[in-house]
Amino acid sequence: MTGSLEVGMSRTQRYDIDTDRTIGFMGEDLRVYATPWMVRDMENTCREFIDEHVSDEMNSVGARVEIDHMGPTLIGMHVDITVTVTEVKGPKVAFEFEIHDELDQVGRGKHLRFVVALDQQKERLVAKRAKFDEASD
Repeated sequence: MTGSLEVGMSRTQRYDIDTDRTIGFMGEDLRVYATPWMVRDMENTCREFIDEHVSDEMNSVGARVEIDHMGPTLIGMHVDITVTVTEVKGPKVAFEFEIHDELDQVGRGKHLRFVVALDQQKERLVAKRAKFDEASD
């Protein structure tokens, strides 16, 4: 199901930290890379990596995230997110990741994704929508 994806393979992707990727609740002078954006960027890196190894009829969904956000990254800096495959078992793909800005390691953790067939996923979602609509009446 995951084609040529193998344990030990890795990918690094760079993200520029702009205002949209930062927290604002401590005021403008204290804006730093937000944890939700760190998670989103890491998941995006893993998903795009898997996409390179599966057919167009497949994609992947996140199932678990374990993250340590270890330090601040300032607006105008960038982060490099390196994801490494630690397990491929059927549709399950597990990753470990590290996140570094220009000065420090600012994040690390684990992420679990499952490869799904788009047609089966659509059937599943249509069934859930019908069940929801029925319960809402």
